Amino acid sequence: MNELRSSPATAESVAADLERAIHEHRLPPGTKLGEDELGEVYGISRTTVRAALQSLAHHRLVELRRNRGAFVAQPTVREAREVFEARALLEPRTARSACQRMDADKLQTLQDHIDAEHAAIDAGDAGRAVYLSGQFHIEIARMADQATIEAIISELVARSSLIIALYWQRRAALCESHAHHALIDAFAAGKDDLAEDLMKSHLLDLVTSLDLRNRTSIPGSLREALSQ
Repeated sequence: MNELRSSPATAESVAADLERAIHEHRLPPGTKLGEDELGEVYGISRTTVRAALQSLAHHRLVELRRNRGAFVAQPTVREAREVFEARALLEPRTARSACQRMDADKLQTLQDHIDAEHAAIDAGDAGRAVYLSGQFHIEIARMADQATIEAIISELVARSSLIIALYWQRRAALCESHAHHALIDAFAAGKDDLAEDLMKSHLLDLVTSLDLRNRTSIPGSLREALSQ
């Protein structure tokens, strides 16, 4: 948000800032994204705000409700199951492909993600830890060098952040550190079969950490969330 204040905001930069706030759970599911308030926060026109919200709606992070405005999306239980089923189909094979293309620089990138995630957890910033955990999965997809699948996984991970915000029932939803460390060890050893199996079990663990019953979140202050 500070970067936006130091330079003129665009629809793209506002969408990126709102997306980050959603991923980090500063804007929980159900939060109303008022055009006037967003315009004041970012110092932009309602036209620019609408373009940013349309972009987020395209990625299913925001719901545009007729005559009511824009809200951070609230995935249903069915949608939650479908998202993780899709991830379970794609990500294990992607982990295998990434393993086959792994090198020292890529391993360091993944380790840096884990270190940052641990720092966020130690600081009590669960929202940022969730965001970094998701980025770890996206980075693996990027390393697999399959652009189309990477784009799909990126959207699924983004929607997973909303699902975790609504349905998590224990801290394990923060991608336990041992799961990511085990994946890095498999990558380092060049064990693509193991990497695939580890990713499969890791995603299953994530699903079991969620309480998939219908529920809604309690929205907070939009201005306060975006000032963090």
